[in-house]
Amino acid sequence: MAVQSAGILLYRLRPDGPEFWLGHMGGPYWARKQDHAWSIPKGEVLPGEDPFTAARREFAEEMGHPAPEADYAGLGSFRQSSGKVVTVFTAEAEFSPAAISSNTFQLEWPRGSGRFREFPEMDDAGWFGAAEARRLLVKGQRPVLAALLHRLGR
Repeated sequence: MAVQSAGILLYRLRPDGPEFWLGHMGGPYWARKQDHAWSIPKGEVLPGEDPFTAARREFAEEMGHPAPEADYAGLGSFRQSSGKVVTVFTAEAEFSPAAISSNTFQLEWPRGSGRFREFPEMDDAGWFGAAEARRLLVKGQRPVLAALLHRLGR
């Protein structure tokens, strides 16, 4: 059975088009990358957990702030190239924390060194217009953005 994940894609409407809240993935692999190195806040759904509950938990863990109060709607489930299925929820909301404070993961770095370091799951986040979001998002999440743009009539 595929790993189940859930996430939140926030958007806000601006005169020149919608903007989307994305996070830059942390760790040494993504450190010097921008294109295809950003993601929606998301993570694994625990056994027996409701996907929307998981999406809000993961958002809070990766942003260091709870997801804003808003009218969330299901956007759909999207299969990633890894086989993981991500259930995405979306809402129009303002969200502008002064800083993010992501949870961390341990990784042997440099690889083969025997030394383990902690890295943030997300090390940056911000609002991006549709064209920039398409360029920044990891390839497997572009269909998420396309689905939301379709829903918004764009």
